Amino acid sequence: MIDLDERIVQTLRERAEGDVDAGRLLRGSRARGRRRQLHRRVAAGTALALVGVLGFVAVPGTGIDGLTSRLPWSAGAPSEATPVPPRADGVPGAAAEPTLVGSDPQVLHFGLDPAKARYLGWAAFRANVESVRLSVGDGQPVYVEAATSVELLSSSVSFGSVELAVGKPRTEIFDGTSQPATGPASGLVKSWQPAPGLYARAVILQGGRAELERAVDALRWNEARWCAVPLRLGAVPEGATIASCSVDVSSYPRLVTSDLNIRRAASEYMFVSYRFAIGAGTRTAGNRTIAGRPALFSGTGKLELLGIPRTEVLANYDWLGPGDTHPFEVTGSDATTRFTEADATTVLAGARIIEDPTRPQNWK
Repeated sequence: MIDLDERIVQTLRERAEGDVDAGRLLRGSRARGRRRQLHRRVAAGTALALVGVLGFVAVPGTGIDGLTSRLPWSAGAPSEATPVPPRADGVPGAAAEPTLVGSDPQVLHFGLDPAKARYLGWAAFRANVESVRLSVGDGQPVYVEAATSVELLSSSVSFGSVELAVGKPRTEIFDGTSQPATGPASGLVKSWQPAPGLYARAVILQGGRAELERAVDALRWNEARWCAVPLRLGAVPEGATIASCSVDVSSYPRLVTSDLNIRRAASEYMFVSYRFAIGAGTRTAGNRTIAGRPALFSGTGKLELLGIPRTEVLANYDWLGPGDTHPFEVTGSDATTRFTEADATTVLAGARIIEDPTRPQNWK
């Protein structure tokens, strides 16, 4: 993957796992830019805009009772059973067809036994990576990531404000043994191959080997499930595709969030985020109308769909920092177009939104 694409995938992984350090995101972007000697200048507002649209910090004026800033991993346990992604009948599981992992952002090629574990979140990236977050009993959450090659797996996992280093992936350590993770808190990581050509890692925070093994035992590699979200996109701009799907239900039914990433060309990205908070109101004061609903154009590459009870739907289609300068200053062969307000309007106009995600039978 290109440098920018790697950053996007890693950011979306972290969004599924918990909090993100905006400074670390910005520093990483700058370091990679220097190494590749690209003639780009990344404004500080770029990282903050990305962090804001993905829900790590509160977005000014978004409402939702301030819950957009809540950390999924640090929120209390769900008060009832969380949604289960529906089966994708007829689609092979990862054990049968490892190459399908991460090939379709609408499909997860492994699942959980709901009698043994509870879903806290799931994600699929069109980059040969899929992940699931789960809980067994009343124990600590477990993060499981699967990929088609060792190099694609994460070297660290964030649990809210706590980050565990799980080491640089190497084929020789994928033997199924559990090893200590490093970081400010204790944790364990298990690396193994569920099938030839398939690599998996399970990481637990402050848990023991028995609990980690229970989580691994709950995984089902012979099934496929839809990356079910309470937001479905009916149309995307010409030449664009949905590159990733990410859902967090760790605080279900009080809070439900999801993110969809739309990609076109090498460096055009649009992030569409869904946030539902059970105690929030309905915002209607906008300056646009989309498909009969009020909408708000903030003038900084953000278009928000309003008029949906307890819900915000936001499209961030251009990473504009403070002022009028685009954060990626490129010329010549590196120059690229970017998504426009018209593109974001097309996406939001065709969106199918579940207004009450506490009824997961309506998710598709």
